[in-house]
Amino acid sequence: MPIFKCKICDRPFYVKPSHQKLGWGKYCSTFCRSTSQIKGRDVICDVCGRKIHRSPYQIIHSRSKLFFCTKKCQTLWRNKYFIGDKHANWKSGESSYREILKRANVEEKCKLCGIDNRILLSVHHVDHNRQNNEIPNLMWLCFNCHFLIHHDSEVEKRLQRSQIQG
Repeated sequence: MPIFKCKICDRPFYVKPSHQKLGWGKYCSTFCRSTSQIKGRDVICDVCGRKIHRSPYQIIHSRSKLFFCTKKCQTLWRNKYFIGDKHANWKSGESSYREILKRANVEEKCKLCGIDNRILLSVHHVDHNRQNNEIPNLMWLCFNCHFLIHHDSEVEKRLQRSQIQG
């Protein structure tokens, strides 16, 4: 009667001779066999600190060498890390005029019609020069008013008059 020791828990167990010839009989149970197949290591999520298991493939192919337990944690890290000049679409800050107005605490409200729905607002350059991101040259306009300013000279004149007066 061939008795072998389990490679995982060292417990003795019986192996049929026919199974031994096939190369089986290394583990005493399916649990021990499954445990032997687990490769990789436990790592810590870089955002929330939760302990997670990652395979050797995931460890080797991590570009940032950081690990995240969920897509939510990965997105939180990415949104903090890839800002400004680290962002793929960064072009010397020329397109950050929305942030300039927000940081200057300019009220998010259309200068012409007064609508304050953030989803409908865009930033207009008064002198039509997108390179000039000075606060006096920027203003909030809803998409409708912004379209009218660029396509109807009367509306643009009315806006300029209101700026001079106000």
